[in-house]
Amino acid sequence: MEDRRDRLRALGELLRRLRKRAGLTGKELAQRAQIAQPTVSRIETGRLLPTPETVERLVDALALDENERAELDGLLARLRDEVSRLKGGLAGREAANAARLRAARRVRSFQSAMIPALLQTAEYARLALAIGRDVDEEDAAKAAAVRVESQAVLFEAGREFAFVLTEGAVRTWPGSPALMVAQIDRLVQVSTLSHVRLGVVPWTVEAPAFPLHGFTLFDDGVSVVESLTGDLTMTQAHEVAAHEETFELFGNAAVYGDELRDFLGQIAQDMKELTTRSH
Repeated sequence: MEDRRDRLRALGELLRRLRKRAGLTGKELAQRAQIAQPTVSRIETGRLLPTPETVERLVDALALDENERAELDGLLARLRDEVSRLKGGLAGREAANAARLRAARRVRSFQSAMIPALLQTAEYARLALAIGRDVDEEDAAKAAAVRVESQAVLFEAGREFAFVLTEGAVRTWPGSPALMVAQIDRLVQVSTLSHVRLGVVPWTVEAPAFPLHGFTLFDDGVSVVESLTGDLTMTQAHEVAAHEETFELFGNAAVYGDELRDFLGQIAQDMKELTTRSH
């Protein structure tokens, strides 16, 4: 709890410093950002964690540069992770992830063992959250619903998404091969969206690096690694740079467009054959 309070105070001090640098009073910042003045005051005094929408209004009003935005995003990411843990359960964690997604304009995800959360079908999401874990089934179901609902950002204008998967991620099937046929169809559909770039690295291509874990990059300042017990938020420049380099390496080895869709069709056919054998 004390860490959270310290970070809330640090967030308030950062906002106050940025406001003064811009030569604005609290009232002027509130008017420019079109938010209530008490909201600005409560954030600056460490009594309020702002919503993603409020953050975007403040960023625009203060005309933050890239470094200032990265510093702000880093503090917010850590605070939201702590809030999700305090709420408890998978549903709280997914709600925090959904808030981070709504605040991001550019999202890049690399996965070597599973389908990215933004691209999962409802049944895949439920199993991804529950299988192999000691979790409450009702909590897992609520978390899956939050995860699927958050996917609406994929269809919002002004956002950019890029996904790179290994063939292993596409062929790893929780539940049943039949589930994966629907999941692969979902990948094919998403690959046709103009602002979404989806690539898969075939196993026949030499891996450019060892994919020790998957990760998701938000804008240019935060990378999140999903683990069995919680999300690890990376904000240090060298951490984010290492993930960006890995994303680019695997992205250069991936197939896209019509070649990707043909490739996914072959994998779907393999899954259908597995389904036939199991009957």
